Amino acid sequence: MPEESVRPLERGLAVLRALSALTVVDGARASDLVRATGLARSTVDRVVTTLDHLGYVRVRGQELRLTPRLMELGNAYLAASGLTGEVAARTARLADELDESVSLAVPDGDGVRFVTQAARRRAMSVAFRIGDLLPPERCAPGALFADAWDAERWAAWRARVAAGPAAAAFPALPPGPAPKDLPDPPEPPELPDLAARVARSRATGWALDDQLIEPGLIAVAVPVRDGSGHIRYALSAVSHTSRHTAEGLAEAVLPRLRAEAERLAELWDAPGVPYPGGAGASSRAGASSRAGASSGAGASPGAGASPGAGASPQAGASSRAGASSRAGTSPGASTSPGASTPPEADGPPEASTPPEADSPPEASTPPEADSPPQASTPPGAGARGEASAPDLLAAKAGLGAGFLQSLARGLTVLRALGEARGDGLPLTALAAATGLPRATARRCLHTLELAGYAAHDGRLYRPLPRILELGHAALSRLTFADLAEPHLRDLTDRVHQSASVTVLDGTDILYVARAATVRVMSVHITVGTRFPAYATAMGRVLLAGLPDAERERLLRAAPPRALTPHTVTDPGELARLVDRVAADGHAVADQELEEGLRSVAVPVRDARGTVVAALNVAQHAGAGPASGTRDALLPVLRETAAAIEADLHTAARFNTVRVP
Repeated sequence: MPEESVRPLERGLAVLRALSALTVVDGARASDLVRATGLARSTVDRVVTTLDHLGYVRVRGQELRLTPRLMELGNAYLAASGLTGEVAARTARLADELDESVSLAVPDGDGVRFVTQAARRRAMSVAFRIGDLLPPERCAPGALFADAWDAERWAAWRARVAAGPAAAAFPALPPGPAPKDLPDPPEPPELPDLAARVARSRATGWALDDQLIEPGLIAVAVPVRDGSGHIRYALSAVSHTSRHTAEGLAEAVLPRLRAEAERLAELWDAPGVPYPGGAGASSRAGASSRAGASSGAGASPGAGASPGAGASPQAGASSRAGASSRAGTSPGASTSPGASTPPEADGPPEASTPPEADSPPEASTPPEADSPPQASTPPGAGARGEASAPDLLAAKAGLGAGFLQSLARGLTVLRALGEARGDGLPLTALAAATGLPRATARRCLHTLELAGYAAHDGRLYRPLPRILELGHAALSRLTFADLAEPHLRDLTDRVHQSASVTVLDGTDILYVARAATVRVMSVHITVGTRFPAYATAMGRVLLAGLPDAERERLLRAAPPRALTPHTVTDPGELARLVDRVAADGHAVADQELEEGLRSVAVPVRDARGTVVAALNVAQHAGAGPASGTRDALLPVLRETAAAIEADLHTAARFNTVRVP
């Protein structure tokens, strides 16, 4: 490995790839990562401890899971590639107009990586997500991108196809038959006729996928070119043979696809808009240099969703309750005697690279100009929830050998590449954005470049689409309930009472996520339960978040009736209560829904500040006053709501997270 490579960063990326390749729903254990990466157990433990401290991995007992905050790495590439809110909105409108799923993809070596997806909500719909990787011989955009390949890239592709099925390198491929033009099994080995498809697309200006991925799935793709004529994106419409024939789909969608491709090209040709990657930007031929994981690992299929129309901030780490108390604990079982790897084995001491004389002062990466302020910043995090150089030094001092400062620094540099608009960022700007010495930032960039996550052209550095393999596609599958549930479990562990998240459904609240306690006296409610909004703390929080006219309409639509002797039924008093909730930012309902039941609730907001859900803790009223319950629960409720919001903002920046 080259001398300048940062070994802890290499190993951390290998662990992230391995975790990304494992099922997010089921989680993983440290022993799984040892088998997947070939790293020593002690090294895996130190990597996981570092990722846990950074908020990228959640450790619960023996179980390890990626957190939504990891998506900020993929968001850095998407932001730098020029995928603005206008691009996402136009893609979504085109999907509505065509009544078909629409996607944007970029070349990633000899693969095709999705970067925007607007899926139709049907029983049978496209399941690919942002970050998924497909082989070029199995999709329409592949024929467009392969037209730019040189002889070396064609040779690498032929070698890969001849070696066997592509499922290992392309986990997003659905199980099923091989392409129609590839015998199964091939005897003797034959290659899909990609070259012929490339020739056809060159002649016609568009490409067709007639059930190459799986039976019934068809797609049409057109190129989006830059000012010099190079293809920078592929714009696709995807349908099913139950709705169209392949030729019929092309006839129906090509005029609008071509018109939209021209408009997108105009948007991206504006000064300062970067190139997204390009066919030769990140060669997969060098993937073998990455420790412990095959190329393309981490992309996995999931339910389709369109990207969010606006760019929300890269919200900080999910500020999990009690995370700091676990910060120094390695995951899983303790390392057996003699298996420990000394700190020096993971790379040179962190202080071995002295700051250069002209190093700029340390500073955290500045927020984007159009980003609203964050709901919260967890302990030890910088301005956007990112760890700054002083934070990393403090973490190293607190955790000692268990914290890999070089790994944390490298990921900080990777996030900072999200500001690489235009042709990229110079080393001095990246060093200033991260607060790192230039020599340290340069070594991190060199390691990221070897891994295929960054590239440089002269003195300018930019991120590459392969960053999206670090869990982005798998985490894009998470629903709003999936985002909330881990934080509800943490809250329940802290207060030893049941916690829930609800949304407003007409004049009722609807439970969408819940963590219950096991007690002799406990509140028995399940997901899907409905209660009238006017009589509940969460309902009043949700009503308070509405525009005045809508709030008044809903209060009139469901005249309050007494559910207990304590229920507020006077419309005027109820309206004043909701106004007070809007001003206070919380609500308390004391035995209004049921005798003996007391609840405190706070709002959960999206990146625009709109109330999208409510969070509560419900418990037995007991003998104490409601004010005492409020004072005890409100701080932890607000902290938990901020953690849910942080994950929601990160996950929804380029991907739609639908709230029920």
